[in-house]
Amino acid sequence: MDSPRSALRIAIVGGGIGGLAAALFLRRVGIVATVYEQAGALREVGAGLVVPPNMVRPLRRLGLGDALERIAVRLEAAWEFRRWQDGRVLFVQPMGEACEQLYGAACYVAHRADLLQLLQQALPPEQLRLDHRCSAVRVGSNGRGVELTFARRDGASVAVQADAAIGADGIHSLLRELIAPAADARFSGLCAFRCLVPASQAPEMALRPVQSLWLGPGRHFVHYPISGGRLVNVVAIVPAGAWQRESWSATGEIADLRAEFVGWDARVLQLIDSATDTKRWAMVDRSPLERWTAGPLTLLGDAAHAMLPFFAQGAAQAIEDAEALAHCLQGVADPAALPAALQRYESLRRPRASQVQLMSRGRELRNHLADGPEQQQRDAELARGDPLRQSAWLYGHERATDGADGPGR
Repeated sequence: MDSPRSALRIAIVGGGIGGLAAALFLRRVGIVATVYEQAGALREVGAGLVVPPNMVRPLRRLGLGDALERIAVRLEAAWEFRRWQDGRVLFVQPMGEACEQLYGAACYVAHRADLLQLLQQALPPEQLRLDHRCSAVRVGSNGRGVELTFARRDGASVAVQADAAIGADGIHSLLRELIAPAADARFSGLCAFRCLVPASQAPEMALRPVQSLWLGPGRHFVHYPISGGRLVNVVAIVPAGAWQRESWSATGEIADLRAEFVGWDARVLQLIDSATDTKRWAMVDRSPLERWTAGPLTLLGDAAHAMLPFFAQGAAQAIEDAEALAHCLQGVADPAALPAALQRYESLRRPRASQVQLMSRGRELRNHLADGPEQQQRDAELARGDPLRQSAWLYGHERATDGADGPGR
């Protein structure tokens, strides 16, 4: 049941996973926020993503646990590391019951579009404004209140008054420019190919509820089923060379993807050959920001902490942001109190999200070792590892006001 409504006017710029989740969590504490999205329809770019326990528990608190179970695939194993040349299994991390017992939730994989639709369906339609591209933001002269200007495709300009604005507008955030010193995106030197393969066309081994990572010299290859098992998500991380297009919608060539994996296990090539098209994008992130908040403005998700995908935590950290934001705004009735509440949100979230950002860097170096002594040492260490328990700081994190970690449902 929704809490009594607050009179606060909160504008959320950006209708991705983080922006929609923020509106849903705010609604739970009685704040009816409006989401402004520049696209004419919500069509999440990207393909698959991991939904780890620290993302599952908040989704359950939104009442979306059963729906997640229907759209996603519950992993029986994650981090099934395989050797590039022959597919030899280097390590398998069982999930399932062990993950539930440790962290109060399973680990899933899902299609981004399915998850976005799940969130959109949970939000009342009147809280979402499509075809609204934010073109200007102006804070009131006394540091209170925000005027946002949105451009529509028909040429109309829409002015919106709000008590606070949340920038959930991605790595190229407009709101971030008003809050933090300008900082260029950091190019990783890598690019990613991604494909969606119909389950009927994919090799049998790719249909298992397992996240498989094939490690080889200079590159790695990931696959897992999504959309209730109807599709297989494929992501290949390779040296970028001259490719530095950051767009997730840029088209790649299957022939180029295949050429990157010549000499690899035949099952990798079979999965590539099962794809009919691919997207390709340069992989970038940003260094942790010095601040997320300025007066009635704050940031959330990639706008605040764009990160490389090697911890599979980008969406999870956005969901954590959304729940923490609602926690900090709960009970705030006076717009004059919003800046302090937003600073509290930043103090809860920025240290942790910054840690995840930094730890997401450099893992490709370990994944991409050339065959030899270092690679053999890595493989031996993988066989002795226990990443499920070693990930307690990620998976066990809860939204407590003191930032304490601990499992919960």
